[in-house]
Amino acid sequence: MQITFLGTGTSCGVPVIGCQCKVCQSSDPHDHRLRCSVLVETETTRLLVDCGPDFRQQIMPQPFRRIDGILVTHAHYDHMGGMDDVRPYCQFGEINVYADALACEGMLQMLPYCFAEHRYPGVPAIGLHEIKAGQPFDIGDIGVMPIRVMHGQMPILGFRFGNFVYITDMKTIDDDQLLLLQGVDTLVVNALRFDNPHHSHQLVADAIGFARRVGARRTLLTHMCHDVGLHEEVNRHRLPQGVELAFDGMKLTL
Repeated sequence: MQITFLGTGTSCGVPVIGCQCKVCQSSDPHDHRLRCSVLVETETTRLLVDCGPDFRQQIMPQPFRRIDGILVTHAHYDHMGGMDDVRPYCQFGEINVYADALACEGMLQMLPYCFAEHRYPGVPAIGLHEIKAGQPFDIGDIGVMPIRVMHGQMPILGFRFGNFVYITDMKTIDDDQLLLLQGVDTLVVNALRFDNPHHSHQLVADAIGFARRVGARRTLLTHMCHDVGLHEEVNRHRLPQGVELAFDGMKLTL
């Protein structure tokens, strides 16, 4: 299974429009972060986790082949705002989108023309499937376990694929859901910045503490804003062994 990080930034992306900080002015491409999304692929199955407003830019460098499923973590624009851009992939058939009840409702509100009785010609053909935390299912040859985490007061989903787990926008997790993470080898989890606590996002220290609770061998941090610092400096000097910042375009083979 191969993982490709399409985006590792927050809702504003990095660089932030109008910002003159050292990260936003950096010439290192590792410091340029589009909105969060990953591809999860085998030889026969291709899944996309979240489809934000940068989707078109993110997917252009990737081979053009069928997307077998889009998994939605939650109904915020930076995670769903690119859904109309899946239209070219509809030549392979209907795009199946998997989301919890709240995100399904958000999809219907954001893209009502895709679900109207009389659809405008050319709109994306989307098949919407409601899923629930703790109820596993398969897409092709990839097993998916949805995991409920809390984005402040909002329940959202993370996803486990074998011994790989992808979680973004988490603030807390209940103990019963933590049990679904036993035996995880590689963990991807959100870490907004080092300082200045946020009401609905983890800081770096929170993410490191969570990774230790899970017992993951390797942890990659995502959903980072410009305040996290320069990629190279943070990875070299500010993180413990086994924890690193992910970056756009990073690939993992599991």
